[in-house]
Amino acid sequence: MISVAHLHKTYKKENARPVNAVNDVTLRIERGAFAAIVGPSGSGKSTLMNILGLLDVPDSGSHIFQGKEVATMGIDELAGIRNKKIGFVFQQFHLLPRLSAKENVELPLIYSDRTTISGLAEKALAQVGLLERIYHTPAELSGGQQQRVAIARALVNDPDVILADEPTGNLDSESGTEVMNIFKQLHSEGKTIVLITHDMSNASYAQNILKMVDGTITEDVNHPLTNT
Repeated sequence: MISVAHLHKTYKKENARPVNAVNDVTLRIERGAFAAIVGPSGSGKSTLMNILGLLDVPDSGSHIFQGKEVATMGIDELAGIRNKKIGFVFQQFHLLPRLSAKENVELPLIYSDRTTISGLAEKALAQVGLLERIYHTPAELSGGQQQRVAIARALVNDPDVILADEPTGNLDSESGTEVMNIFKQLHSEGKTIVLITHDMSNASYAQNILKMVDGTITEDVNHPLTNT
């Protein structure tokens, strides 16, 4: 589904040394995979996720998404892929405070070309166990529930891949486990998931663990799901 080769991304700031956020990264994400990219803060893993999710562009290297080189895509095509084929989940929930859970989940549908959106938000919220909270605003939800709404928003367009950047970073351990079990269930249903995390206990839910240090993938570990 995703193949990148020899990616480089450097950030240059005035009066500061350049930062090699991504340094010669090569990897493949197969359809149906559950991969975790693990590394400490500043290792480049979030920059890599932004590139994989078409939110940022590398300085050099090849990035192929579903068989097509990303560098050949126009702005509209990239926007369409992000909307329809990629679901994003971030550490910050990014929910609009005045909207209900249902309305927050429906936001990506505004830009879709579907003839009807009826029932799609309800279906996505049911997938994360929040159908009974459909009309609650974020202030009426716990942190774990807010993140589950964010996951439902990522699911509403039935994307091909879900990219999750530190999705349990703002949660207590119990809520974090609930969120990780949702990702595990989604993977069992066939979703492709790429998890960005510094937490090896979260990474252990994945089938492949890619360890990242100083912008470079240092190790690619194949292992079965260990959390049950």
